[in-house]
Amino acid sequence: MRTIEEVPLAGQRVFVRVDYNVPTEGTGVARRITDDSRIRASLPTLRLALERGARVVLASHLGRPKGRPDPELSLRPVATRLSELLGRPVAFASECVGPEVEARVAALQAGEVLLLENLRFHAAEEQNDPTFALQLARLADVWVNDAFGAAHRAHASTAGMAPLIAERAAGLLMRDELHHLGALLAGAQRPFVAILGGAKVSDKITVIDNLLPRVDTLLIGGAMAYTFLAAQGTEIGASRCENDKLDLARELLARAGERGVKLLVPSDHVVAEAPRAGATTEVCRGAISAGWLGVDIGPETRRRYAEEIARAKTILWNGPMGIFEINEFAGGTLAIAQAVATAREAVTVVGGGDSVAAVHKAGVAAQLTHVSTGGGASLEFLEGKLLPGVAALD
Repeated sequence: MRTIEEVPLAGQRVFVRVDYNVPTEGTGVARRITDDSRIRASLPTLRLALERGARVVLASHLGRPKGRPDPELSLRPVATRLSELLGRPVAFASECVGPEVEARVAALQAGEVLLLENLRFHAAEEQNDPTFALQLARLADVWVNDAFGAAHRAHASTAGMAPLIAERAAGLLMRDELHHLGALLAGAQRPFVAILGGAKVSDKITVIDNLLPRVDTLLIGGAMAYTFLAAQGTEIGASRCENDKLDLARELLARAGERGVKLLVPSDHVVAEAPRAGATTEVCRGAISAGWLGVDIGPETRRRYAEEIARAKTILWNGPMGIFEINEFAGGTLAIAQAVATAREAVTVVGGGDSVAAVHKAGVAAQLTHVSTGGGASLEFLEGKLLPGVAALD
């Protein structure tokens, strides 16, 4: 796989597929970007291309417009913010394909940037329509995929257009994502501790399967922990449980034991009468009483997990330890963020929306080895799948 550093760029129309699927607030053209970390993550690739005299064409999706134009999902505010971050004008095209766009791209000079309108305003993007892919390919001499967060999607811009362009390369963000996540699967330094949270065991089954031969310890949190606890015969009250996955949880526990992998589940919990802000809470050890539900890991579990993390040489974290979006239930997730950041001698990789939000909220993102920009993409990569956007790089 080549990277953007290895292809000729001077004077070329360099089509960079980026992931600018960023959160915004407000309405219309006055919308404000509330988290520009994905835009910032693309800057090294863009600066390299511009320094080498490329004519840069940027393409991304934003939200789920269902294949039709939606002013509330326009990328125009992104062009404004990107211009501020790059320190140079970023032109904006109100379409992403067609004669007018082709004319604007043809008129670009070396060192200029044009951001196309939301690709998903066309249903053909997600359908990986060959005609739409050809229209996009007409805009490019070089195709660069720097959208790791969309690499698990076989869409026109992430896969379909690639074979139609002679020069293909990974952007610097894509290169770093594949390097750090790939190292976890290729033979990470031991002890290797994986921390998995989130709502459902079913979302993480294949990840656990793929990690069991590679890790020394698995720390389980979030609602998925209650399926494991129920499988062990622990009373979990009104906590969320996938009853149809109890046998699978028992199987995973047994396989971890056979492989000598330490699989830990919470020993105490923050419990609440309802999963909402302001609800009555208390700390519970062991069985959870009827009418109460687990909403976060408790202080003893935080300490036990921190001890395992402190011994690690490699750490992977994906998924929150509780209902992180409610401040009263975020303590366990933030404690894990601090513990991972404190493991200074370990390689630390964090992925997944809530985990990434937690390390930013805790102010420790800069202390970590790698914070992934891909939620679903990082999970599928860790499952061992070949991502379409990576396969297209050949």
